Amino acid sequence: MTTRRKPILALLLASLSLSWASFSLAQGGAPTPPSEDYIPRLGDIMNAIQTRHIKLWHAGKAGNWDLAAYELRQLKEGLVEAARLYAGIPVSNVTTMGAPVQSVEDAIFAKDVVRFSKTFAGLTDACNGCHGAMARSFIVIRTPVELQPFGDQQFSPQRKP
Repeated sequence: MTTRRKPILALLLASLSLSWASFSLAQGGAPTPPSEDYIPRLGDIMNAIQTRHIKLWHAGKAGNWDLAAYELRQLKEGLVEAARLYAGIPVSNVTTMGAPVQSVEDAIFAKDVVRFSKTFAGLTDACNGCHGAMARSFIVIRTPVELQPFGDQQFSPQRKP
């Protein structure tokens, strides 16, 4: 097969598999689960972490310490998964998240809303620091201001220093 036909074939196969999955769902069947070789995209892992960040904030502010602890555990697991699956993420970026995560965990354990708010700000700063180190400083995370999806992300561009 020529090199020029390979992208077309790949697109055709992807289109067919999407059509088959839609057909299976429409017929009441479930699509085949992903294989063991499936690796989620880094952006998908980060979106899950961002969702945990939002839920962690709201749980901590509401004093729901069990939920806050759960969301923090899930957030940590997402960071570990990203580092494990993507070799391009320097280990130092993940390890620098350790201290802010531990501070939030300590505030949750102490059930201290004021301390939680301060340590959450440190966690958020660490997220943005990692984004900057990865040349993704255009992704700016903030303390959620609303109860809506992505209420913790600043979408307006930052001014250049």
